[in-house]
Amino acid sequence: MGEFRVKSTEINRRVFVEKSLGMATAVTLSSWTVPAQAAQNDKPKRTRVGVIGCGSVSHVYLPHLSASPYVELVSACDIKPERAERQAARFKIPHHYPNIEDMLAGAAFDLLVNLTDMQEHEHLNRQALHAGKHIWSEKPLANSLKAGQELLEHAKRRGVRVWGAPTVVNSPQFACMARILAGGSLGRVAAAHADYGHTGPDWSSFFYEKGGGSMPDLGVYNLTTLTGLLGPAKSVVALTSIVTPTRAIRDKGRIRVTEEDNAMVLLDHGRGTLSHVQCGFNFFNPHGHEGSKEKRHTVAIVGTTGVLGLVGYDWEPLGVDVATAAAPDFQRQATDKGDYVWQQGASLVAQCLAMGKEPLFTAEHALHVVEIICAARQSQETGQRIDLKSSFNWPVVS
Repeated sequence: MGEFRVKSTEINRRVFVEKSLGMATAVTLSSWTVPAQAAQNDKPKRTRVGVIGCGSVSHVYLPHLSASPYVELVSACDIKPERAERQAARFKIPHHYPNIEDMLAGAAFDLLVNLTDMQEHEHLNRQALHAGKHIWSEKPLANSLKAGQELLEHAKRRGVRVWGAPTVVNSPQFACMARILAGGSLGRVAAAHADYGHTGPDWSSFFYEKGGGSMPDLGVYNLTTLTGLLGPAKSVVALTSIVTPTRAIRDKGRIRVTEEDNAMVLLDHGRGTLSHVQCGFNFFNPHGHEGSKEKRHTVAIVGTTGVLGLVGYDWEPLGVDVATAAAPDFQRQATDKGDYVWQQGASLVAQCLAMGKEPLFTAEHALHVVEIICAARQSQETGQRIDLKSSFNWPVVS
């Protein structure tokens, strides 16, 4: 499939995934527009998809992918072959493989959906690009800005595309906040705060090992939201720590935590606007990680004449509250999230590849957030403010 141009314009994740499975299976794609010719034939063009990583997250991704009229599921792959075989049987995927080498040499497909552990994303994405595959990667798509930029350059040379989670910019609530900011009713924007945390998963050790940490697993959502709303960050100051030095993991017993499980990240967006992200694996929440029960503002933005707050998590938004000097009582907007779900990225990419369109989320934005995370760690190590080099097309929603 040819290259097309870019427009300029968990808590316990296993518990959440299991709770979400029934909902995800029922996801509909009714708001997606089918081309006229495809509608007449009732057979829209489809993107051939191979999924690598058939663990817990696949239980939410695969129902969404299998429901998409733009997806043909071709292959499933996992280093635990029985998991790939089980998901292939469940979702009627004709081929399954025990490693990426066999997958890439096997049945032809167009788009690799990478759902493996965070530490595996970069090298698996590189292998797939060498084989001429488009990439949808769960976060992070690379472990450093330099490595990510090399992936993008290689993708351009091969005429393929790369995208990475999360898709928070795709929600109606994000669009509502972006419109409010663009409309100027908040006046001169001064500051923003976002937070996301839970008490940490116990089903895998990769969250706490080198290449893991609370920032690439949790903070990545808020960092994407705030940079998407306020623009690329210019510099970072951060403090990180390890609150719980050992963790009990189901299949390993007690392990030593080596990556941050507590982080405070301060961003300078320029124009006088500052923002702050708080994330970690030591945050008690009275209702656990059930997104539909989170009624507080997890993202708040304040200006000289107004304030807005996102109700619920940015990965499961419930509404936007707005108060201004002209209307000082909070008024709730954008309470319907439509078809937005956090696991929709791979399905949307498959649709865009099939139809020659562009999603709102971009690899450049994802890599900007990767650089912020790396800079936050450097700031902790050095005690210095770290200037950033990357950027992305902004505003995301005009």
